[in-house]
Amino acid sequence: MNRDKLYGGIDKDEFGGMTDIGKLIRDAWVFGLLPETETCAGWNHDRLEQLYAQVHAAWAPYGHLVSNLPADLRERHTRIYDAAIRRARELGWSVELGDDD
Repeated sequence: MNRDKLYGGIDKDEFGGMTDIGKLIRDAWVFGLLPETETCAGWNHDRLEQLYAQVHAAWAPYGHLVSNLPADLRERHTRIYDAAIRRARELGWSVELGDDD
């Protein structure tokens, strides 16, 4: 993301947020760092970088592995990510698409 550009929001991101920033926002939802209603629309690069640091720190005790999350967080992760994948597929996303597709 360009440092001067403002983020449009996960709901307006490619395939409903199937991007690195979308993953960051969903992870922030999982850990309760942001409410699930927060799309981060209008956020600048610096604010997203701060969120990245928070999310990274939240993952650290679990070795950055979903399988190491306690049951409540693992269930929230599954719910959030399953919904995102369903939405992305509705928008034409395929796990087999490459970066150039």
